[in-house]
Amino acid sequence: MVKVYIDGQEGTTGLKILERFKNRSDIELLKIDEYKRKDADERKKLINSSDFTFLCLPDTAAREAVAMAGDKVRIIDASTAHRTNPD
Repeated sequence: MVKVYIDGQEGTTGLKILERFKNRSDIELLKIDEYKRKDADERKKLINSSDFTFLCLPDTAAREAVAMAGDKVRIIDASTAHRTNPD
């Protein structure tokens, strides 16, 4: 089973992605406690526990999240942070 974490799952884009995946039996959705959603250590743990992480965050937060990810996690970024950044 593929593990998916949606960082920013409470926002518009995150909710849309969650809606598409919630009834899939081949995907395990990793969820963060609403009181820990700004906790960097908890987010890092979930990012690195997933096979795929969707970033549904403002640009600065998306860049920070990418820096937390290990080599095995695949990141799908819905922000503009990496589409428009020359680096």
